[in-house]
Amino acid sequence: MMSDLDKYHELTIYTLSLGDTEFIHQHMVDAYAAQTADNSTKPMRLFFSLAGLYLFVEKNYSGRRVQQAHQKMASKTKNFIKINLPKNRGKISIADVLKEPAGSERNLMINKWAESVWTAYSNEHEKVIHETNKWLFSLV
Repeated sequence: MMSDLDKYHELTIYTLSLGDTEFIHQHMVDAYAAQTADNSTKPMRLFFSLAGLYLFVEKNYSGRRVQQAHQKMASKTKNFIKINLPKNRGKISIADVLKEPAGSERNLMINKWAESVWTAYSNEHEKVIHETNKWLFSLV
């Protein structure tokens, strides 16, 4: 039986092999990081994963644009907000993604997974959106 980390590695190989200009790999990384976060997860990792999901789901950023946003924010701050972990982290899991055949069906499931995880953090949306917009679009 494959562990979630094994599944992550399998999906990583798949998404990186696509060579797609949208860079769907970033959405997979962000969904996995937010869904598997625990009390030992570094605040930077959790914030960036949720910021990436926000930019993808709410602002329609490609994975490449999310990656660029992460770089821009990382250059501006080393202090990250406290994010409360919800009990439920989304109705779709990495296992569900891997059940789909490679290609458009799996890619669509990655997008649905990202949306599911973002939705699960609804109590934290306001904080994440505020911080993301502050670091990306203000002169801070």
